Amino acid sequence: QQIIIVTGPNMAGKSALLRQTALITLLAQIGSFVPAESAHIGLVDKIFTRVGASDNISVGESTFMVEMNEAAGILNNISPQSLILFDELGRGTSTYDGISIAWAIVEYLHEHPGAKARTLFATHYHELNEMEKTFKRIKNYNVSVREVDNRVIFLRKLERGGSEHSFGIHVAKMAGMPKSIVKRANDILHQLETDNRKDGIAGKPLIEVGEKREGLQLSFFQLDDPILCQIRDELKNLDVNNLTPLDALNKLNEIKKIARS
Repeated sequence: QQIIIVTGPNMAGKSALLRQTALITLLAQIGSFVPAESAHIGLVDKIFTRVGASDNISVGESTFMVEMNEAAGILNNISPQSLILFDELGRGTSTYDGISIAWAIVEYLHEHPGAKARTLFATHYHELNEMEKTFKRIKNYNVSVREVDNRVIFLRKLERGGSEHSFGIHVAKMAGMPKSIVKRANDILHQLETDNRKDGIAGKPLIEVGEKREGLQLSFFQLDDPILCQIRDELKNLDVNNLTPLDALNKLNEIKKIARS
């Protein structure tokens, strides 16, 4: 397994698990003791983390922009020996955008030809659990809880399999939220879940999304199309080092005509 998708309720310990993994890995690299009876940890040359949420007001960057900048920095510098820790990536935007970005990043890490970096990806997007069905090196785990008499007990254990609930309303209740708000939130949640079973996110064919993946990026020259082959040949025969701006524009116009034919 290369990538672990970690789901589970708020306050269950997902972020703590990520920080703990980073610290233990760092201790192991310097030859220190680690808090375990035994540990098998490979060589790691870089530890990348995207944990927490904060804006950068001095340069006018929103929380989501900071998140995307840091994620881009990670993805552009990964190596085969990297350890990557993402905590709730994509939560700073709309649900559909967030799921799409999170899915695409996990897919990128899985399909990267040169770096199968080990990754822990903690998320509340339970739709990502579907990725295990179509990506062979992705495994689902969850930080388990037990629900007793409408109360949530955090077990602090990492178990195999994905989670389907975040128990956010339970956490709001624990924080002392007014009872009327908690009750109303439960009513709205039940209504949304009912609607989603009919035609919402949960009902969408996410397996098909995984099956239609293109890896990192498939070249369109792989297609068996004579026009694309002609365009490929035109580009291959270009001497870009001796091409003037005018020649480049003329060549681009020629290729455009070929594509239209």
